[in-house]
Amino acid sequence: MGGEFEGMAALVTGAASGIGLAVARRLAQAGASVLVADYDEDGAQLAAGELETAGARAEALVVDVTEPDSVREAVRFTTETFGSLDLAVNNAGVYGPSIPTGQYEITAWDRIIATNLSGVFYGLRYQLPVMSAAGRGAIVNMSSVLGTNGFAGSPAESAAKHGIIGLTKTAALEYADKGVRINAVGPGFIDTPLLRETDNPMRERLVSLHPQGRLGTAEEVAELTAFLLSDRASFIQGSYHLADGGYAAQ
Repeated sequence: MGGEFEGMAALVTGAASGIGLAVARRLAQAGASVLVADYDEDGAQLAAGELETAGARAEALVVDVTEPDSVREAVRFTTETFGSLDLAVNNAGVYGPSIPTGQYEITAWDRIIATNLSGVFYGLRYQLPVMSAAGRGAIVNMSSVLGTNGFAGSPAESAAKHGIIGLTKTAALEYADKGVRINAVGPGFIDTPLLRETDNPMRERLVSLHPQGRLGTAEEVAELTAFLLSDRASFIQGSYHLADGGYAAQ
């Protein structure tokens, strides 16, 4: 497979389904070797197999982004298997219950912060030394429209996604002169398997929040992510890019 990522190695977390899988497919189509990292072993294996069938080089690895050693192993595995780590997408995330802040369950808060925010930090913690030593690399951290907006009943998700933006900007400042670019993407509500599990009234409400009158697709987010990882975005550093159908413009 040829393309703008030919000869590069990519690590994508949460890549067994949804946005992560769409990103893995997009990078593979452009020539990257891809590590499909996910907590779901069967899903990761299926995704990597799909990429290989399409002609890409891909490997699957079970990764728990709430565990620093697991994330460190993913980075080590990528560099040893593919010879480098050129691209990374810290995408793994979970949803929590819809409960007001004053009644929010502590265990739910801890789980969401551990996955959605600490998981991104652990990714950066182990990706950045490798990339800066090589003098090049690009990273996209997956935030969401909740990185810019509040959402009643989702204090943990909103806090985590806001935190990703601050973390992205800080790391981008620190590594701008080391050849590493770090940016964040903020999807609106996307038509993924997780969202399809919601009941119809909730789904209709989410659709209504987007001025375009629909949910986004994982492929639309993957296109933006691929652009930010590419040399076409060579002067974009430490920024946050929405793909939200106008949600945050209201």
